Amino acid sequence: MDFKIIPVSEDSPPGTTIGIINVKDLDSGDNGQVNCRIEQNAPFKIKSNLRNYYTLVTDTVLDRESVSEYNITVVATDAGIPLLSTKRTFHLKVSDVNDNAPVFSQSVYNTFIIENNSPGISVLTLGAKDPDENQNARISYILENTNIGGAPVSEYVSVNAESGVVHAVRSFDYEQIKQLVFVVKAQDGGSPPLSNNVTVKLIVQDQNDNPPQVLYPVQTGGSLVAEVVPRSADVGYLVTKVVAVDVDSGQNAWLSYKLQKATDRALFEVGLQNGEIRTIRQVTDKDAVKQRLTVIVEDNGQPSRSATVIVNVAVADSFPEVFSEFTELTHDKEYNDTLTFYLVLALAVVSFLFITCLVVIVSVKIYRWRQSRILYHSNLPVIPYYPPRYSDTLGTGTLPHVYNYEVCRTTDSRKSDCKPMCQNLASVDGDGDDVQQADKQLLRNCSQMSTLVSFTPIYLSLFAPPHPHPPLSF
Repeated sequence: MDFKIIPVSEDSPPGTTIGIINVKDLDSGDNGQVNCRIEQNAPFKIKSNLRNYYTLVTDTVLDRESVSEYNITVVATDAGIPLLSTKRTFHLKVSDVNDNAPVFSQSVYNTFIIENNSPGISVLTLGAKDPDENQNARISYILENTNIGGAPVSEYVSVNAESGVVHAVRSFDYEQIKQLVFVVKAQDGGSPPLSNNVTVKLIVQDQNDNPPQVLYPVQTGGSLVAEVVPRSADVGYLVTKVVAVDVDSGQNAWLSYKLQKATDRALFEVGLQNGEIRTIRQVTDKDAVKQRLTVIVEDNGQPSRSATVIVNVAVADSFPEVFSEFTELTHDKEYNDTLTFYLVLALAVVSFLFITCLVVIVSVKIYRWRQSRILYHSNLPVIPYYPPRYSDTLGTGTLPHVYNYEVCRTTDSRKSDCKPMCQNLASVDGDGDDVQQADKQLLRNCSQMSTLVSFTPIYLSLFAPPHPHPPLSF
């Protein structure tokens, strides 16, 4: 018995040929007549088309997800007496077709996250299954595009395409967003791809991250608001009520009120749950007009948060009495604030002037030091200046007048000096006019030489002989 068989696709319609069976019997006549049948119950049947050739075809629709392979036993029996038969088993594999979409284990996923979470934290892992195989069963998770509060959902959460893990992109605030609803699609890798959607509800849980907020009495910075209690008030007189709220939820928003400080703790009490301030004894004339109460409002969170409020109470029967007491307090406060302002302003001005003077002094010192260094290291040549009609006594020229100069030199070349001894002028030729003109010219030359020496002391020191000598004569 010969049989040629190929894998069959699961979407094959009934009657699809699977293989051809060739059966041979060496006998003749009835003994050589062969009949073939399938031994077990299977969705297949055998058709006879030609002598000794049989066709194996599908009898119903196949489903690989139900049965992925078959072992088909074909029995061939002849018509002789006695009947002789033979059997053979064939292995048939059903090939997959992408006929199944991914399926989630739940239709809706509910998950929770505590507010003020760290960005990037894992929130939930989605799981979808595809009964197909190979590429048809490879699932990718995609976050559907929706808007939440005017912003895309991708600004809040992200989904890993391969693992289906949902991550929080940002830190959530319960007071701003309490629930996040988005859709995730699971898509397989078949052709064409099949997909399925699931809804995810992310519920933000509250954390005690907000202190209570006092609504009344209003705390004003510029004026004082006082509750008036008449001196005839009885025990249990309602002075005022502290009103506060907490934007948190649950037990984090349960508030309790306590009297923290008071001018006279034996006169007032605060309701633990309602915040009502009442008198606990009869008001007397000895009680001070100005009463200051500090009330603390505390929530029931873990750890608890609190807020304080100051309640001013005036024990008086008339408004002028209350006005005089609290006006004085207000004026004192304004005076203190003004004095503090001017003290700070004066300190700032003095500090500014001190820093400015310090900078100027340092700048001048640095400037002078740089100028001295420049002059000291300069290589400019010094050209001696001789007044007209005068020459050195060692020269060959004639000198109508004799003048004496005094040169003072020190180890510090910057302090050297040269000055004419004008009182030692003597006339040689007796020419008065010439002497007057020469004196004037000499005075001008002395002034120029003194200026030259004062600006270039280093160069004069180079021309001076190393040993002392008497004043030069010209």
